Amino acid sequence: MDLRLLRYFVAVAEERHFGRAAVRLHMTQPPLTRAVKRLEADLGTTLLNRSTTGVTLTSAGSALYDEARALLAQAERARARVAAAAGVGSIAIGTLGDSVERAGFGTSLATTFRRRHPDVEVRVIEADLTDPTVGLRAGRVDVAVTRAPFDDTGISVRVIRSEPVGVVLRSDDPLAGRDVLRIADLDGRTWFRFPDGTDPLWRRYWNATEPGEPLREGPVVRTVHECVRAVLWNGTVGLAPLDRALAPPGREPAEDLTVVRLADMPPSRLIVAWRTGDTNPLLHSLVRLAAPAGGRGKPEDDE
Repeated sequence: MDLRLLRYFVAVAEERHFGRAAVRLHMTQPPLTRAVKRLEADLGTTLLNRSTTGVTLTSAGSALYDEARALLAQAERARARVAAAAGVGSIAIGTLGDSVERAGFGTSLATTFRRRHPDVEVRVIEADLTDPTVGLRAGRVDVAVTRAPFDDTGISVRVIRSEPVGVVLRSDDPLAGRDVLRIADLDGRTWFRFPDGTDPLWRRYWNATEPGEPLREGPVVRTVHECVRAVLWNGTVGLAPLDRALAPPGREPAEDLTVVRLADMPPSRLIVAWRTGDTNPLLHSLVRLAAPAGGRGKPEDDE
């Protein structure tokens, strides 16, 4: 059975739409449609119910979906083992401060990857908050678990999950008791800023400013620890994902900090990123484990 056709079918089954699946597979829709029809012809049965709004799986399609995922996972393990035997037996993973541990994602991802690739050497490199690609663009790592947005030219990304964003305040701040705030409520306050030379999209997102607007004034920070000190000592406000906001990895948030949801702030996207065109099978194995297609957002266990 053609693994390429199975991969196409799985993408359509998970996206429930040929157009979205084609985007995910970096191809146009007509050849994808033809490929799935060829698979149906080979198997002698209809796998998908088509409609103007999308597709659904037939009973035969549901049965094939489970088998196809298992076959593709097995093929992926075989490719990775062959690559390891040929000398491609290591991978460097970049993380952005809180990006893995704070999301409650690091242990499960590491365990699942080690179970699937027990002989692979893994190097984990942590970057500060001034490089959202955590060394990916510079070639220091093969894959990054980080947060968007940043200039992703030449970089492919897959979203693990989106998280609401809150404003970080001292617990005795007059706004700390509110259930929700808006950006306008923070006019006149000092904000975190990243240093000059930091990716502009990344810099503006965490400063809550639009293109063309001047950045909000405040101290320049590079690490989570510097952010915490700026809030506690100077009453600076800043943004962070609501989940364990501004807690160094492995530690609880500072007791004197409060995080209030910011209603008009776009969510923070936790992503896995890699250089477009990189064919390292270990890299793509980790990508699929970190962000299973279909958006389930947790590592897949081995069958």
